[in-house]
Amino acid sequence: MDLLNTLVDKGLRRELPTREEALAVLATSDDDLLDVVAAAGKVRRHWFGRRVKLNYLVNLKSGLCPEDCSYCSQRLGSTAGILKYTWLKPDEASQAAAAGLAGGAKRVCLVASGRGPTDRDVDRVSETIRTIKDQNEGVEVCACLGLLSDGQAERLRDAGADAYNHNLNTSEGTYGDITTTHTYADRVDTVQKAHGAGLSACSGLIAGMGETDEDLVDVVYSLRELDPDSVPVNFLIPVEGTPLAKEWNLTPQRCLRILAMVRFVCPDVEVRIAGGREVHLRTMQPLALNLANSIFLGDYLTTEGQAGKADLEMIADAGFEVEGTDQVTLPEHRTETAGGGCGSHEAAGCGSHGSAGCGSHESAGCGSHEGGGVCGTPAAAAAAPAGEPRTDLVAVRRRGAGTDLAPNA
Repeated sequence: MDLLNTLVDKGLRRELPTREEALAVLATSDDDLLDVVAAAGKVRRHWFGRRVKLNYLVNLKSGLCPEDCSYCSQRLGSTAGILKYTWLKPDEASQAAAAGLAGGAKRVCLVASGRGPTDRDVDRVSETIRTIKDQNEGVEVCACLGLLSDGQAERLRDAGADAYNHNLNTSEGTYGDITTTHTYADRVDTVQKAHGAGLSACSGLIAGMGETDEDLVDVVYSLRELDPDSVPVNFLIPVEGTPLAKEWNLTPQRCLRILAMVRFVCPDVEVRIAGGREVHLRTMQPLALNLANSIFLGDYLTTEGQAGKADLEMIADAGFEVEGTDQVTLPEHRTETAGGGCGSHEAAGCGSHGSAGCGSHESAGCGSHEGGGVCGTPAAAAAAPAGEPRTDLVAVRRRGAGTDLAPNA
């Protein structure tokens, strides 16, 4: 296809595709899907080889959020039966992080529900960051605490934080349909604060909330303009008890097209498959590694993920390798400039929201049963007819942080 040859050439030059080209990727047929994956895979391998970066979420404070994000199981008014607990102590958080690091994770993402941290909360998280760094050599730490006030990003950086996450989630035009308690501009402002403090910017999106192709292209182009170092792509998990519980809009093929479009628009950025990969990509997860160079290991914030051992086996079986702590994730041209860049322009920053996870969203992920089973097992496969949503794969997290049970890592 001439379209794909053009997109590969642009990706290797870090040149922005046209909106029409990005929309055309989302409109490709199933017959052309493997060609799309192969083309985007050339761009992924050019900038990142066959490395896969592993990230691990630690939910420092779960539930009881005053924000009304429609996708979120921790939102105001949520009736989802999730774990609810207040701040983990630094040693508790460090122990949870150590489980993920032992499983191969390179970055730990510290997340807390809420609109944004108080100064006391920043002190609390700063102590946790220092504890994790003291006990785990070479670990990267990303914080995701909601809307930041002036000076808070600098304090997190001084405590040792490497990055800050705040997701745009959806297009500016439709943002008010998803959340009313803060604005799209609030998200942008927060991560600009983080970027200005010298933290690596992490900002992404959630697909599957009923958005159009144009909305998806809008948010990804906004991300390119805002220039984060990493772009997590979440696939909505419709958790019972949230307003979007009935929004089952994704297929594995649709997810692959979205990831390919993100790779073409942001060719040299860390594209992370975040929440929902097990539920919506299912047995196509290994194919998605040809598009993204980063995933979360184990469980998410409030829902279960694929067994950590299965993640590692999937990566190896697909011919990829886990990125080591001695390897630099981003291409050299991005590491030479503070804040990096998703593309070839000068703008910096990213966008965010007040209550989402570090590259994930509060209702993200699962793909295993309460016992930690793996997607695609014979028992799971019999749970739903072909072509229908796999609602059986959504399981609330009952282990790890905030419990007495061992984490999934």
